[in-house]
Amino acid sequence: MRLKTSLLKEPKHILCHRKKHDLVSCVGWTTADELYSCSDDHQIMKWNPLTSDTTRLVKLPDDLYPTDLHWFPRSSGGKKQSHSESFVLTSSDGKFHLISKLGRVEKSVEAHCGAVLAGRWNYEGTALVTVGEDGQVKIWSKSGMLRSTLAQQGSPVYSVAWAPDSEKVLYTSGKQLIIKPLQPNAKVLQWKAHDGLILKTDWNSVNDLILSAGEDCKYKVWDSFGRLLFSSQLHECPVTCVAWAADGELFAVGSFNTLRLCDRSGWSYALEKPNTGSIFNISWSVDGTQLAGACGNGHVIFAHIVEQRWEWKNFEITLIKRRTMKVHNVMNDAEDSLEFRDRVIKASLGYGYLVVSTSLQCYVFSTKNWNTPLIFDLKEGTVSLILQAERHFLLVDGGGLYLYSYEGRLISSPKYPGMRTDILNAQTVSLSNDTLAVKDKADEKVIYIFEALSGKPLGDGKPLTHKTEIVEIALDQKGLTSERKIAFIDKNRDLYITSVKRFGKEQKIVKIGTMVQTLAWNDTSNILCGIQDTRFTVWYYPNTVYVDKDLLPKTLCEKDGSEFSRNPQIVRFVGNQITIRRADGSLVHLNVSPYPGILHDYVRASRWEDAVRLCRFVKDQTLWACLAAMAVANKDMATAEIAYAAIGEIDKVQYINSIKDLPSRESRMAHMLLFSGNTQEAETLLLQSGLIYQAIQVNIDLYNWDRALELAVKHKTHVDTVLAYRQKFLEDFGKKETNKRFLQYAEGVSV
Repeated sequence: MRLKTSLLKEPKHILCHRKKHDLVSCVGWTTADELYSCSDDHQIMKWNPLTSDTTRLVKLPDDLYPTDLHWFPRSSGGKKQSHSESFVLTSSDGKFHLISKLGRVEKSVEAHCGAVLAGRWNYEGTALVTVGEDGQVKIWSKSGMLRSTLAQQGSPVYSVAWAPDSEKVLYTSGKQLIIKPLQPNAKVLQWKAHDGLILKTDWNSVNDLILSAGEDCKYKVWDSFGRLLFSSQLHECPVTCVAWAADGELFAVGSFNTLRLCDRSGWSYALEKPNTGSIFNISWSVDGTQLAGACGNGHVIFAHIVEQRWEWKNFEITLIKRRTMKVHNVMNDAEDSLEFRDRVIKASLGYGYLVVSTSLQCYVFSTKNWNTPLIFDLKEGTVSLILQAERHFLLVDGGGLYLYSYEGRLISSPKYPGMRTDILNAQTVSLSNDTLAVKDKADEKVIYIFEALSGKPLGDGKPLTHKTEIVEIALDQKGLTSERKIAFIDKNRDLYITSVKRFGKEQKIVKIGTMVQTLAWNDTSNILCGIQDTRFTVWYYPNTVYVDKDLLPKTLCEKDGSEFSRNPQIVRFVGNQITIRRADGSLVHLNVSPYPGILHDYVRASRWEDAVRLCRFVKDQTLWACLAAMAVANKDMATAEIAYAAIGEIDKVQYINSIKDLPSRESRMAHMLLFSGNTQEAETLLLQSGLIYQAIQVNIDLYNWDRALELAVKHKTHVDTVLAYRQKFLEDFGKKETNKRFLQYAEGVSV
């Protein structure tokens, strides 16, 4: 991936009477094809990068030197506007100005002593924050009325940014970064971020990460707790600006004659050395395909992203121009070229299909035939995320979530209360053939789960709720809907798994890993991989936790993961190949054993004899452990007995044999539930089948004395048996009866 830059021969911002190039201080996009720029020549210019047209919009007063410009957010109060209607312009005379799209100054407000150095609207457009040379941070209403002075300090504040929820403000203070909540008396977070003055900062609403750039010639990436995730090498000159792309996957860095494109984890995709002077301000277009920079020598630099690459199995697809893709099949070296009417915004390749969204349309190509794509029009335009499953794909744009079949038919459009689609990414949305899961931003402990075909909430309609905030979610891709599982990582980096189907009964959320950085499900079988601490781990059959918890460690495959360095990310897990991106941007490919995948296929098709044959051929304890758990889950006790014997679990073999000898089907089922640790369900099944004595005996065997007595009294049977067992139990341990209920019944019953 790299940037293709363009500069005009002569700068447009020029002072007529001095014939001098004036620095451009700020730029901002209205739509994806229209940019406004302001300069020290007091002019506001309008640019169209496609046609290279520039028009002078308005000449500002001669004493007004602009410092920052920010367009009013496009989605405000739930209404989605196709373009912004007004912007705030801050200037060196201590004022900020609200200016309409046509260049009319609607209002000027005295804000600071000395220059106003930056101004930013919050994401809802309900408040404006300004910072100045006087060291003050002020919050204003939409109409320009002062609401509060958030902070005062002795040094100028050069840059400011809103938190994703608009509840906190991040600003600079010399070498420090400060996050201050709007609520009074709330805890302020402050840390030393650079060795020199911090010139620029930005906070992304999707990934919740913070960028900072300083005079120490470095740029850094932080999380919202102030922990350093990445620090760049020393540049030749101070880093003058940084800016996130809207979707949080990329950011741009500007310095003297330098423009850099970086990945969200910090490493650099591309470095350009244009003749610009210092770049003071970078603004990304709404769709994230291009950016503009305000240059010190009077130029405005434009750059759009090319050479993005998508890979799947034997196909490699590259975006070579804005509207052209090249397809390369590495098996036979065949190449195809795909032309589009408008510029490409997002694309996704997987499951045999390439889905491409342009600014107005969506194209669906089959990898078997590149010549005849299916094309349909988009409602909203700027698609921010494409997710694929085997049978359908999901488009996320500013208006909502839309699920389409690969034939281009709209299947459903799920909705949930307080939905904000602009902040969803691949970590917070997951799709499988029958289910869609979305992590909510308003309450980070909640996951909304929808039925894919109807778009309605699954089960009893209640979302899945966890005890701490959730960071990343992923649905498994194969198997029956009733057995669909969701894996998620919470804020403490613990990995949990739970079932998606919830009807009344509370499904257990089980922890299966700790210190997990990243996770991915396999595309063809329900195998989960993740990186825990310094170990790369594959859970060959995560469902084991619901069948036989003690067996889970035996179904894992662990490798040393120290080669992946800090903060690696799993890109994909296709077939038996896993692709991991290291912190420096390099890709590492790992292969895992193909046998667990084959075993999953056999079990799905109920080919138990073939499964046993495979395990005998491979002679691997991990595979036998997986088969044992799969057999118990599918109630195939003959196979379970063979598999448990192979891994030396003799006690379980004996228990399975005792289950086989039970007379009735119901009691066999109940004891199989007991085997998996589901005591409540086993008891319910026995009671429903009228096997009261067995239900009581189960509780006695588990030393649930109170419950055993309760059942005996309720059904007026075997009270004496329960008391006899209790008496023997106490005698064995030389204890006296202290339980009041047992004493009460012992008086009335002779044992």
